[in-house]
Amino acid sequence: MSDTEHLAVRDGPAERRSRADYTGGVYGSMLAASVVVGAGALGDFPRLELVGLLLLTGVVFWLAHVHAQMFGARLAQRQRDRGAVLLHVCREEWPIVEAAVPPAVAVAISPVLGLDLAGTLWFALSVAVAGQVGWSVAAARRAGATWALVAVTASVNLLLGLLIIAFKLLLKE
Repeated sequence: MSDTEHLAVRDGPAERRSRADYTGGVYGSMLAASVVVGAGALGDFPRLELVGLLLLTGVVFWLAHVHAQMFGARLAQRQRDRGAVLLHVCREEWPIVEAAVPPAVAVAISPVLGLDLAGTLWFALSVAVAGQVGWSVAAARRAGATWALVAVTASVNLLLGLLIIAFKLLLKE
């Protein structure tokens, strides 16, 4: 096991949070936005289906990332303590799932806000894009980036989110 992995497995929750990598959250937010756009392009659907689709897609992609980390890189190095490495990788990739929760909550509470289906999609998409920008800012700040670099990464992620919104407009209102 590498020194970094060994420390990450041995450290407590506070130490893990201080080194947390939020890139999975950026990816997961973009994934959630794409799911919302795709679901909206298919027509009417029950909100509960979209909540489930968002959460389950996040979990499936999290599992895919864990698998890729374990088999693509980690096991190739013949780690001695695969169980500890697996737990570390699961925690490391968990922001992918966390990023799906706010858009799913947005869909779930949309009837309380009086939103119709189109309004629900726009609300969930806005929450996903805001999450994408937020995760990128958190990742940059956690990495010790300058405020200028934080602004650049936030702008790039906002631009990517706006690109997804443009796809929604092109596919179907």
